[in-house]
Amino acid sequence: MTVHGERENIPSVDKAEAPKALQRFTETYNKAYRELDPALASQVETGPLEAITTADLKAQHASSPEGNPKYPSLELSDVTYRIPKQVGWPKFFVADTDSNRDDNRWLFVFTRGGADEPWKAAYLSILSQDEVPDFATDKDGWAKPVRAAGPAPKLATRPDKLSAEYADYLMTGKGSVFADGQSTSGMRDTRKKYLRTPKFWTEYIDSPAQGAQDAPVGLRTSDGGAIVFFTSHHRQKQTMAKGFRPNPDPQIKALMTGEAKKAVTLTRIAESAVRVPAKDAADPKVVFLNRLEGVTAAKGE
Repeated sequence: MTVHGERENIPSVDKAEAPKALQRFTETYNKAYRELDPALASQVETGPLEAITTADLKAQHASSPEGNPKYPSLELSDVTYRIPKQVGWPKFFVADTDSNRDDNRWLFVFTRGGADEPWKAAYLSILSQDEVPDFATDKDGWAKPVRAAGPAPKLATRPDKLSAEYADYLMTGKGSVFADGQSTSGMRDTRKKYLRTPKFWTEYIDSPAQGAQDAPVGLRTSDGGAIVFFTSHHRQKQTMAKGFRPNPDPQIKALMTGEAKKAVTLTRIAESAVRVPAKDAADPKVVFLNRLEGVTAAKGE
């Protein structure tokens, strides 16, 4: 009997297939960093994680075109697979892992848009042991997904609105969606310090993610809320005062187009994991658990 994943509510991935997807990712990721080859990373990554990784590899390759054969391999262990039941495509699952890098948990979100496509990692979030939530499961032990688009029942905010709400907050400081913290009020406070200095002034433009490759995904937690992974885009233009010239670091120069005579514009992408409370929670504000950001392009003027 054939089961059609586009019509039936079935587990997003077979329990035997998920470890193979993680192994393929790890092996290819390590090879990509040994050879400093962005094309290899693109075989196993997509979305914001691919954008960050490929830019990093491109920058490193510029200074080490022979590669990095001594790259210490990433090793993942003690894996718990959070597999939701889903109807239609795309589908996703989460690999909750230990790593040989630190004492935190590394959560990888794997996605694919069809049965004939390979699983690719779209998000990576690094959470402390205490930050990993108690994920909700159904009677058969499958994780419970959050609706990707449209209102999510009984959540404090819509997951598909998070990126736009975050960009608007960073630009204006207005809104009550997000709790204070390093990635919200702390980021705005840091930016204020660099708006105007004796050597340069800075402009910031934040914009929501668009397109299927940056779509948010989420899983329900046992307290009625959810953990949502989402993408946001950020630009920063630094213009030097008279008598000063930009001096970007080598990795920025490797990504740069144009010549940095008086200004440099950096394009960044961020992937975040947030805790979205239930609508009736005592404190309904969204809390950032992790935010990873990388420069993906630079322009000199």
